[in-house]
Amino acid sequence: MATVSKNSNVEAVAHPLAETPLEIASNINYHAKFSPHFSPFKFEPEQAYYATADSVRDRLIQQWNETYYHFHKVDPKQTYYLSMEYLQGRALTNAIGNLNSKDAYANALNKLGHELEEIVEQEKDAALGNGGLGRLASCFLDSMATLNLPAWGYGLRYRYGLFKQKITKEGQEEIAEDWLEKFSPWEVVRHDVVFPVRFFGHVEINPTGTRKWVEGDLIQALAYDVPIPGYKTKNTISLRLWEAKAGAKDFDLFKFNDGQYESAAQLHSSAQQDIIFRFKERRHGKDSWKWSDFPSKVAVQLNDTHPTLAIPELMRLLMDDEGLGWDEAWDITTRTVAYTNHTVLPEALEKWSQAVMRKLLPRHMDIIEEIDKRFIAMIHSTRKDLESKIPSLCILDSSNPQKSVVRMANMCVVSAHTVNGVAQLHSDILKAELFADYVSIWPTKFQNKTNGITPRRWLSFCSPELSGIITKWLKTDEWITNLDLLIELRKFADNEDLQAEWASAKMANKKRLAQYILQVTGLSIDPNSLFDIQVKRIHEYKRQLMNILGAIYRYKKLKEMSSAERAKTTPRTIMIGGKAFATYTNAKRIVKLVNDVGAVVNGDPDVNNYLKVVFVPNYNVSVAEMLIPGSELSQHISTAGMEASGTSNMKFALNGCLIIGTLDGANVEIREEVGEENFFLFGAEADDVPRLRKEREEGLFKPDPRFEEAKQFIRSGVFGSYDYNPLLDSLEGNTGYGRGDYFLVGHDFPSYMDAQAKVDEAYKDRKRWLKMSIMSTAGSGKFSSDRTIAQYAKEIWNIEKCPVP
Repeated sequence: MATVSKNSNVEAVAHPLAETPLEIASNINYHAKFSPHFSPFKFEPEQAYYATADSVRDRLIQQWNETYYHFHKVDPKQTYYLSMEYLQGRALTNAIGNLNSKDAYANALNKLGHELEEIVEQEKDAALGNGGLGRLASCFLDSMATLNLPAWGYGLRYRYGLFKQKITKEGQEEIAEDWLEKFSPWEVVRHDVVFPVRFFGHVEINPTGTRKWVEGDLIQALAYDVPIPGYKTKNTISLRLWEAKAGAKDFDLFKFNDGQYESAAQLHSSAQQDIIFRFKERRHGKDSWKWSDFPSKVAVQLNDTHPTLAIPELMRLLMDDEGLGWDEAWDITTRTVAYTNHTVLPEALEKWSQAVMRKLLPRHMDIIEEIDKRFIAMIHSTRKDLESKIPSLCILDSSNPQKSVVRMANMCVVSAHTVNGVAQLHSDILKAELFADYVSIWPTKFQNKTNGITPRRWLSFCSPELSGIITKWLKTDEWITNLDLLIELRKFADNEDLQAEWASAKMANKKRLAQYILQVTGLSIDPNSLFDIQVKRIHEYKRQLMNILGAIYRYKKLKEMSSAERAKTTPRTIMIGGKAFATYTNAKRIVKLVNDVGAVVNGDPDVNNYLKVVFVPNYNVSVAEMLIPGSELSQHISTAGMEASGTSNMKFALNGCLIIGTLDGANVEIREEVGEENFFLFGAEADDVPRLRKEREEGLFKPDPRFEEAKQFIRSGVFGSYDYNPLLDSLEGNTGYGRGDYFLVGHDFPSYMDAQAKVDEAYKDRKRWLKMSIMSTAGSGKFSSDRTIAQYAKEIWNIEKCPVP
């Protein structure tokens, strides 16, 4: 057991701005003694982690305070990014990487008898979301800080993440993901930043016509700040998370409904009150300021429809608390708020019950009704040609009186000054289909902002070997903040020295991943096999089912071969990971099938040198940081037109992993950037999908024999006694609920198998594969979140850099 007292050569001295390894070690030792979270005398990895985090936090708080004062003094226009989800992952590696002090911390921990790698492993992922949308928001915060932009994130402090996924004989089991089980050393509770949030009650109309929301229940929203450091800059911005503190009456909103309204209300109300407070605070003592200045000082970005209530809440605060009239409040609100759409899937476009909202948030419901009424009046007076479309364009849908709803996406489009999609194909579909009539009303309102990822977390920190090689060959590490420089790697793509170094970096990452797989699943995988990885939420449109059907077909063919024939094949390890929503039955069946197939294939001595199938449990950001650098082929195989963007495809491409995929989401742009010859393309295009579904309904689909063979093999019971008929039935028939292969797995299967055969061939030619891998990284410059955020700043928010001197 390591104890603090053993490190007597390292004094316990507070050094909040420590830079040398010895000062840092002293500061860590100081926190172990004087910010104790555990009983004394212990200094095992867990204690060392918390003391190290406290030490890093000292520096972050200093920088955070300087940034806050600087923004206060300069008073720039500032962006407030509202998102119901943030998937931050672990903070320690990221913070010391961005502070450029990783080596100093590693050295300091050595002085205290610990290895940095082991200490990092003690941290739980901050689980503040479900998936891609939340991870994107976290990449965006990193870029906002790195670009020195005056910007803050707002979110909610969820005590529990989505869930921890456990794999048993029954398939996926969900257990509580209590990431705050002990506490998070990264957050700073702000006891002085508390705002009231009201629920229920009623609206009083005063004799003057003004309205006031009264009575009901009040909860207090308390702010927790998580400092977000930029890379090699003093700027450290804030992710401000709100937590509900119920009052003395301690009522339980969850008895009222599923909590989604409560959470959303808490976020929009506390965030908007905070934004207005800060707007006034910065104007304090200035001679004259007007509410009309507000949109030139504040930009609010809604990350999808979840924070939509920010719109009526800003209206309410401006009218009821600040005394503005409707027209002035509406002008301010519409010039302040912008909206990012992340989906074209109908089930993901939020619709909220009017009855629930009227009871829970009566004043907001008043305001929404008025916004809708005025929008409809505008159509009648200026766009008679659209009158027949009003039922689909309006905000309140009361066509089914039992299920009257508020259409949140419609409210966002009507109220925001800018609406953007998140990949070129997605934005084109929004303009041509989902929002086509709105485009005819407001042609300049719609933009595209192709998503990006932070190159810090997703290459520089998670793959130090590959990063070092890139820096060596480019003769600079400036690519970390200017990812376009990667294009220079193209000139060396054929260079044998670079290829040899590249191969050794990839192998180091593959061995690390193999070690991890052994640790979490007990399965040995061969680092010399092709590592083929698909990790993302389990969903029928993402088509993990196609992946496993391909693996099943491959297994069957390997079984039928002679040992001499098998020896000529490309050995492959297929890894699939992701969580299925607890109530999404077919997704959970897919998880079960992958595990059942793995159990048979991996235990088959005839085949298991040539094929392994692994389900990677409990996929999260930290697992991704292990899987992505170790991957060589990644599957992004959603039905065309259904994935808005995808960002894991960008992470894989950046790490020199080749993509097999459809022309969907950001795949389209990735293929353009890395070169068509370095992308394994298959499948129907988005424009063909409606026609193919229609042909299927008319009974015109002829399945490929390989597709039938794979399904039949499952039905034969070779993978166990579980009843997979309902899952396979979803792929059959010509139409009908839960049938008719809506996601076109059957249609795309033959071209998918042909593309996989091309992968096998390409992998045998090591020189060609390494060149393709280098070209993939070289073409990834566009997919930096720095580029995305710079475009938001210039083209939507109209904000400028504000670096701390």
